[in-house]
Amino acid sequence: MYEIITLAAEGGEDVNPLVPEVYDIVWSIVCVAIIGVLFWKYVIPRVIKTLDERSEKIEGGIARAEAAQEEAKQTLQQYQQQLADARLEAAKIREDARTQGQQILAQMRADAQAESDRIVAAGHTQLEAQRQQILTELRSEVGRTAVDLAEKIIGQSVSDEAKQAASIDKFLSELDSTDAGIGVGR
Repeated sequence: MYEIITLAAEGGEDVNPLVPEVYDIVWSIVCVAIIGVLFWKYVIPRVIKTLDERSEKIEGGIARAEAAQEEAKQTLQQYQQQLADARLEAAKIREDARTQGQQILAQMRADAQAESDRIVAAGHTQLEAQRQQILTELRSEVGRTAVDLAEKIIGQSVSDEAKQAASIDKFLSELDSTDAGIGVGR
C-alpha cells in the first residue's frame, strides 16, 4: 500500500484519498440498487403485511370491544328490567300477603267472637239451670220451713202430705206473686 501512495505521488497527480474511484461509485450504486430491489421486493411487503395485520387486529379489537360494550348495555337493560319486574312482583306479593293477613285476622276475630258468644250462651244456659235448681231447692226448703212454722203456730202436726204439698204450693205461689209485684227475683 505504501507503494501505491508513492506511485501516485510520483506521477504528479493529485489524488484525493477521500474521493473514491469511479468503479467504486458504480459498484456501490449497483449494490445499493440490488439491496433496494431486494428490500422493495421482500422486506417492505412483509412490513406492510405485518402493519396491515396489526391494523386489522386493532380495528377488529375495537369492533369487538364496541360489540361487547353494546351487548353489555343490552344485558344491563335486561337486568334492570328484570329487577324492576322483580320489585313489582315483590310489591304485589307483599300486598297479597297483607290482604291475606287481614282476611285471616278478620276470620280469626269472627271465629273468636263466635266462640265467645257460644261460651257466653253456654254460661247463661248453665246459670239459668243453676238458678232453676237453686229455686227448686229454695222452694222445698222454704216449704219445709213454712210447714215447721205452721206446726209451731198451730200447735199441731201437719203430717198429711197432700195438705202439706197444697199448703207449700199455695205459699210459694203467694210468694211468687209478691215477688212479681215488687219486681224482685229474676
